[in-house]
Amino acid sequence: MLNSLGILLVATVIIFVEVPPLLEKKQKKELIIFTIILIIGVTLSILRSFGINIPNPLDLLTFIFKPMNDLIRV
Repeated sequence: MLNSLGILLVATVIIFVEVPPLLEKKQKKELIIFTIILIIGVTLSILRSFGINIPNPLDLLTFIFKPMNDLIRV
């Protein structure tokens, strides 16, 4: 629980540092992308802090391309 509060505290600091310049420059698209990526990162970090195993994206690519590799190798 303490880990997740620490993660949220760091995310809050990042928001206070990064968001005001984006608002001043009226960069709405960048703000939306920044928010989405920050939410994904915070969510994954909190899940990891609770010990939940998050699959590696490389595992999906291996699952997709391994049969093709085996076909070519034959």
